[in-house]
Amino acid sequence: MPMYEYCCPHDGLFEVYRPVGSAPGTLACTTCGLHAPRVLSTPVLRRARQTSLFAAMEHAEKSAHEPDVVTSLPAAGRASHGILKPTPELMRLPRP
Repeated sequence: MPMYEYCCPHDGLFEVYRPVGSAPGTLACTTCGLHAPRVLSTPVLRRARQTSLFAAMEHAEKSAHEPDVVTSLPAAGRASHGILKPTPELMRLPRP
């Protein structure tokens, strides 16, 4: 059953679940009872398989404005991704 959003001029957005095609253009606000027009919103496209993808996207979006704070070093023995091992080729590269 799809979710429809309405915007009350006094209380803001609220959501209502209705069968497809049965959502009216205006609806009484669930809090104050004023007429609230329906607003267009993006459809929910999440699937069970893509939950981790959406979680990663939300984390990336959040960390763009509020970076994660590291409070301790990683546990010993864990694989360190992104760190290059010193090889003869890397040792010949110029250092800053």
